Amino acid sequence: MRLKQKILDKFKTYWVNVFYITLFFSIFTDYRRLILAHYQIYYGAYGISFIKGLVLAKVILVAEHFHLGRGFEDMSLIVPTLYKSFMFTICVAILSIIEFMVRGFLKAEGLIKVSDVFIKCFSYEWFSGMLIVFAAFIPFFGIRELGRVLGSGKISELFFHRKIAAGSNLSKDESQ
Repeated sequence: MRLKQKILDKFKTYWVNVFYITLFFSIFTDYRRLILAHYQIYYGAYGISFIKGLVLAKVILVAEHFHLGRGFEDMSLIVPTLYKSFMFTICVAILSIIEFMVRGFLKAEGLIKVSDVFIKCFSYEWFSGMLIVFAAFIPFFGIRELGRVLGSGKISELFFHRKIAAGSNLSKDESQ
């Protein structure tokens, strides 16, 4: 029974991660599309947000299984939050480089053309994208770190169960 519950918890965590990451990448894709539409430039890379969400959520689970980002968990919550945000932004950067290379190979552009695409991927747009990913990971890992400290399931209880949130010390004014 314990193994079944552990698998169910990982499955649930995976899909929560997929939802957050896909939502983030979709919003970023829409933002990019709207900016480019202003200049009448077509942008149609919509499905990639969901694929990135699926892949990155799996990378997060695997990396956490191998304890990536651990070591600062006894410090104030901001330290492990920022550290994990940075480490997983590096993972996104590596995945985006791989994505550029795979796209180049799929278009059968040849090794020289793929190497040119690889060099061009380090553009201002790419770096700004990584900064935005880092900023998006801060609340993601901040909430997860808070959940780790409060205990399993406490965050979801506070967010999704009104009676629990109303009865907790967190909802009462400290000045009274």
